[in-house]
Amino acid sequence: MADDLRARVLALLAEHHVMTLATHGRDGPWAAAVFYAAQGLRLYFLSSPRSRHAQQMAESPQVAATIQHDYDDWPAIRGLQIAGRATPVPEPEAAAVRALYERRYPLIGAGAGLPQAILRALDRIRWYVLEPTDIHLIDNRLGFGHREHLRCGDGAG
Repeated sequence: MADDLRARVLALLAEHHVMTLATHGRDGPWAAAVFYAAQGLRLYFLSSPRSRHAQQMAESPQVAATIQHDYDDWPAIRGLQIAGRATPVPEPEAAAVRALYERRYPLIGAGAGLPQAILRALDRIRWYVLEPTDIHLIDNRLGFGHREHLRCGDGAG
């Protein structure tokens, strides 16, 4: 059963591109939409270290996230609710993460063809990884409020 649930979670991660990341710090809660690339259950994203959510992750790496389509039909809702830790990617791993991200978003690897504004922004970012500890899969197609729990433990492999 857990293998089937994991496969369905991985399929949803592959289907989607944006997660809403929720953080908390001295200045209160915050949410930000970020593009992600998944490797197993690990979710990699980029942000400016000066952004509010990055500063809050530096204070407290415990985060939550959601991934879903923008539905208008309640019985069709499917998505993920995620709890875990978001931390900066260690510098030696950054090139591999960027390559993963470029495979998912070829625009990032466009080099000279990349708009200057994006090139400048990429010079100011930092790579982060969200390692889930718990994922809940929501699938109202299986019954209103249907929810399944995937415990990821330490390391989201």
